[in-house]
Amino acid sequence: MDNRTVIVALDVGDEAAALALAARLDPKLCRVKVGKELFVAAGPSVVARLQERGFEVFLDLKFHDIPNTVAGACRSAARIGVWLMNLHASGGAAMRRAAREAVAGVARPPLLIGVTILTSMADAELANVGFAGTAEENVLRLARLARANGLDGVVCSAREAPALRQAAGADFALVTPGIRLPGGAVNDQSRTVAPAEALRLGATYLVIGRPITGAADPAAALESIRTSVEGARA
Repeated sequence: MDNRTVIVALDVGDEAAALALAARLDPKLCRVKVGKELFVAAGPSVVARLQERGFEVFLDLKFHDIPNTVAGACRSAARIGVWLMNLHASGGAAMRRAAREAVAGVARPPLLIGVTILTSMADAELANVGFAGTAEENVLRLARLARANGLDGVVCSAREAPALRQAAGADFALVTPGIRLPGGAVNDQSRTVAPAEALRLGATYLVIGRPITGAADPAAALESIRTSVEGARA
């Protein structure tokens, strides 16, 4: 069983800060996420430097554009050797298929997952931007479409994991941000879940940022979370 369930979100503004955080973590115990802020500031070099230190990288850029553009972006990301990457599942069938075909041509294709509904969005906000139905209903619909077009999984709240497991099967990766420690600040997230509960609900990977990166001892915070996660598995 993979013991790197936790993906630590390196949501910082420059390469030096990201590498300083990574230096306090063990690549045998976690993976790391490079998102928009860090990638725009540092580019592919930060991915390469993290890989040199033994980390597998989730490139969190949430591609959403016309099929040809998304395919090119996915192909470039696959060539730099990322472990996992994502796109917005709402981009349409042609976009999803183009992305799948683009990454299939590399020697070690990354996992390709679809972003369903952002975990910062609750039902009222979805209605404001024109979505019909609840967050969970939209997540399920988009996940089924992602699976039909060959994606490996989706980004979702752990609250939606039980329904997604039933709809998409045991081998469909559920990558869950919005993970917060019991009693901790939720910050800008809406549909939050504690780490152990997320695993019990059916999450595959837990994306955790501030509870680890904002701790006085990130390695100790990671180990505490891993202990709770192993307890949930047992």
